[in-house]
Amino acid sequence: MTSLASESNMTDETDSTQKETQSLLSKQDLSTLNVAELTPLTPEVISKQATINIGTIGHVAHGKSTLVKAISGVQTVRFKNEKVRNITIKLGYANAKIYKCSNENCPRPGCYRSCSSNKEDSFPCDRPGCSGKFELCRHVSFVDCPGHDILMATMLNGAAIMDAALLLIAGNESCPQPQTSEHLAAVEIMKLKHMLILQNKIDLVKESQAKDQCEQILAFVKGTIAEGAPIIPLSAQLKYNIDVVCEYITKKIPVPVRDFLSQPKLIVIRSFDVNKPGCEVDELKGGVAGGSILKGVLKVGMEIEVRPGMVSKDMEGKLTCKPIKSRIVSLFAEQNDLQYAVPGGLIGVGTKIDPTLCRADRMVGQVLGAVGALSDIYTELTISFFLLRRLLGVRTEGDRRGAKVQKLTKNEILTVNIGSLSTGGRVLAVKADLAKIGLTNPVCTEIGEKIALSRRIEKHWRLIGWGQIRQGVKVTPAK
Repeated sequence: MTSLASESNMTDETDSTQKETQSLLSKQDLSTLNVAELTPLTPEVISKQATINIGTIGHVAHGKSTLVKAISGVQTVRFKNEKVRNITIKLGYANAKIYKCSNENCPRPGCYRSCSSNKEDSFPCDRPGCSGKFELCRHVSFVDCPGHDILMATMLNGAAIMDAALLLIAGNESCPQPQTSEHLAAVEIMKLKHMLILQNKIDLVKESQAKDQCEQILAFVKGTIAEGAPIIPLSAQLKYNIDVVCEYITKKIPVPVRDFLSQPKLIVIRSFDVNKPGCEVDELKGGVAGGSILKGVLKVGMEIEVRPGMVSKDMEGKLTCKPIKSRIVSLFAEQNDLQYAVPGGLIGVGTKIDPTLCRADRMVGQVLGAVGALSDIYTELTISFFLLRRLLGVRTEGDRRGAKVQKLTKNEILTVNIGSLSTGGRVLAVKADLAKIGLTNPVCTEIGEKIALSRRIEKHWRLIGWGQIRQGVKVTPAK
């Protein structure tokens, strides 16, 4: 009984603390909302919600999750098997606010600071003798990708929503490691323009080693999109140079141009059932979809549709897709509750959908948006494709450069990444640089969308190239 009482007291304390922190943030009011006037830096938006997605990419155990924790204070390794193995398995996510001191004379990089997502938007500078205030200048969402080679498909799902990337390279290992090059190729496919290179674990090496590795990094990124990107030495574990990373995020990564006026569209990268076992029927909550809004504004109370929805096959093997319709009950960005959510950042959308449909990431790869405004559903795609010259992320005996990528052959099975969906695909026909691919799962997408192709090589799926959708066979959604 005592433990129950203390637990309820702790819950009450947590709730009251959350309410206090929420009261310090800017208020959102649906009744006075004018979507045409919103920007990614509008105070009511940036106070509660991240408006830019930054991915952390690089080889396994190079410090991606540690860096995210150093900047945001959030531990992205949450699951038991992740903790036991000390690697990221599912996509991690964490929001952080970046502040700059209002006093022009406050020396850089100490005039930059990062805090958690629910910190107030302005607070006094703690540098002795400084009269300035830390003012909020960016609200960032980190997409923490797994670095392990067999989790490449998960990393590609994360790459679908990134606006920029932080490439982590451990200072105590030679460069490049296999997944360093594979991840870099993946973000090149996604046409990411903005990148910072972080030379981590600098506390474990001598200065001369760090300089030598810096030369290796420069040689490695030559001719890639990372060429010319700043290289920042840091120690994520000791939080050394984190303020420099904050400064560079503010100065080198521009806030992307967003479309607020279109009908809303969110791609789902995680989904949950938030009900605890043994929960009473009256207290059951609907499923939660987590993802990033690509365009438009989602509002509490809005009618929504999820496509492709529930997929089934009849006795003859004919496929039917029944979109799920529901209503938004709540919107959250980490602990911050929202009345409306704008593009950018990772958003949790509380719905009235049956929680069993959302349990354990079952809705990943689906698209959520306004009723009747979503793209078509395809089961077969014709793509123009481009294959990488050599396999990345595979160490081949005696050959440092990796094996050549073989041409696509009819009837071979590939893994296809479209948006946040990873699905199997059978090559039905190939002609020059065009291929027709039959998908295992239907996908809600549009013509011109980019896709990534992976092939099974030595028991692992390896990135072999990318393509662009030219046309496809549509499925009419069931009423």
